[in-house]
Amino acid sequence: MTKTIGPEDVLVVVDVQYDFLPGGNLAVSGGDEIVPLINALAKKFKNVVFTQDWHPADHISFASQHPGKAPFETVELDYGTQVLWPDHCVWATRGAELSADLDIPHAQLMIRKGYTRTVDSYSGFQEADRKTLTGLAGYLNERDVGRLFVVGLATDFCVAWTALDGAAGGFDVTVIEDATRAINANGSLEKAWADLKEAGVERIMSREILG
Repeated sequence: MTKTIGPEDVLVVVDVQYDFLPGGNLAVSGGDEIVPLINALAKKFKNVVFTQDWHPADHISFASQHPGKAPFETVELDYGTQVLWPDHCVWATRGAELSADLDIPHAQLMIRKGYTRTVDSYSGFQEADRKTLTGLAGYLNERDVGRLFVVGLATDFCVAWTALDGAAGGFDVTVIEDATRAINANGSLEKAWADLKEAGVERIMSREILG
């Protein structure tokens, strides 16, 4: 069944940046494959929002900042368990740039996240301390938008957290599965889909929009 996209619906494009694409510091397998699909989907939407991971070089989520720790290990921080990552999306570097292959000139908003050294931020709505808001919900509410459709990288981290926070904020949220790719570290993808289902987030394929 084809979904009709209305003028009030929003496509949220999460973190399609060079460091998450093949060859990047935190490459998501197949990340480049979703770019043409996202471009095609975006043509169906009047409203498009980008999120962009944007870290200082000494960000607390980087394994390089924790002597003796390796990427994908965890540490306990003030706000809970933190996965440690390779250095990525350092502001003003090429790795932090959005892919030049994205062809979405009508996108209206860029939300940067993770720019506070001491707090990570997967979600486009709030940082990992679960207190510091990005302003995205305020923007969407002021625009009086309809449903949110989330695509991008990575399915099990920034896409999932953005979708979960959108649902918690009262939005009708759908993840377009084949327009995402996952890191899938230690069962993270299976857990993300379970959490999304429990939160009432719908899961569809792009053909249900594109036909």
